[in-house]
Amino acid sequence: MGDYYLTSKEEERAVLVAVSPQKQTEEKTREYLDELEFLASTLGIETFKSFVQKLDKPDLRTFVGKGKLEEIIAYVKDKEINVVIFDDELSPSQIRNLEAELEVKIYDRSLLILDIFMKRAQTAQAKTQVELARQQYLLPRLTRMWTHLERQRGGTGTRGGAGEQEIETDRRTVRDQISVLKKKLEKIDLQGATRRKSRENVVRVALVGYTNVGKSTIMTLLSKEDVYAKNELFATVDSTVRKVVINTVPFLLSDTVGFIRKLPHNLIESFKSTLDEVREADILLHVVDISHPSFEEQMTVVNQTLADLGVADKEMIVVYNKIDQLETPEEEGFDFTSGIDTTSKSRTNIFISAVEKQNVAEFRRVLFEKVKKHHLRIYPNYLAPEYH
Repeated sequence: MGDYYLTSKEEERAVLVAVSPQKQTEEKTREYLDELEFLASTLGIETFKSFVQKLDKPDLRTFVGKGKLEEIIAYVKDKEINVVIFDDELSPSQIRNLEAELEVKIYDRSLLILDIFMKRAQTAQAKTQVELARQQYLLPRLTRMWTHLERQRGGTGTRGGAGEQEIETDRRTVRDQISVLKKKLEKIDLQGATRRKSRENVVRVALVGYTNVGKSTIMTLLSKEDVYAKNELFATVDSTVRKVVINTVPFLLSDTVGFIRKLPHNLIESFKSTLDEVREADILLHVVDISHPSFEEQMTVVNQTLADLGVADKEMIVVYNKIDQLETPEEEGFDFTSGIDTTSKSRTNIFISAVEKQNVAEFRRVLFEKVKKHHLRIYPNYLAPEYH
């Protein structure tokens, strides 16, 4: 088999591989690969080349066809590439076949995202959620190679040697670990539910959106407290809650994990308890990076995830952020002079730049009016101030 796993000090040099449907444009494929490269760089992996094959369905055995695989193998050997990253979730058999053919470390999109979440998680809850999702992902994919890989990365491998006996031992270990993590998460969730119940008499607002759209920057802007915000994917994994007061009206503002296309199913399941902050919110702030060429597609991903969580019908303010990065806003058909779009009857749209603080006063006024209505439902005798 050969020992082709990386030491912790070895530089990770990667190529990206994508299968593109015949009807998908080159521009869209490039955009997806740029996002995959951004994911890889978040883990400190340097990308050297991308391989794309036009196929309506990935090859069942090796994801790409024989000719394309041979092309990838030749490049990997010639350029001393030690990581190959696929822009889809690979099946257990695809991973086995690809490892045997390429003899390098294999990442699929799901494992890449799981490892980023693992790196970002800070609280006991987030760490437990990610570890549970990772173990559930790992279980059906255990082979001799994967056991070796897990051992290198501090995973659940228990002893050396090859064969089915070792794999079955590892499977048992992973199943036991999943059981322990589920029980631990149930206990944490119970504590979280108690904590959220204590907030019933306060209006709750939750920030949602695609990853890297500026939610944490807006959190800092509104709460005036430092929240980790950086130009990277999944900068926020843990749910953060801050008390905010606008014009004497208090509310709780929560920032939750960013969504992304093809988010691993196990990760969504594990994070559902964290997303209870979204479920129990009175108002959602859907933050959109309007400067992104595919912001509408990103909105669709977020709206679909909200629908999956059963909260698509909640009151929502759509916050189109990063207007300062639009070169010609008038060509996009937007009028940013007032910051507010009143054309939509089902939701409020507002256009801002959180970094440059454009239209922030209007944003705060709109949010204040929404929060005040909910506050008056809880405290009908409250003498509500006018916004100033």
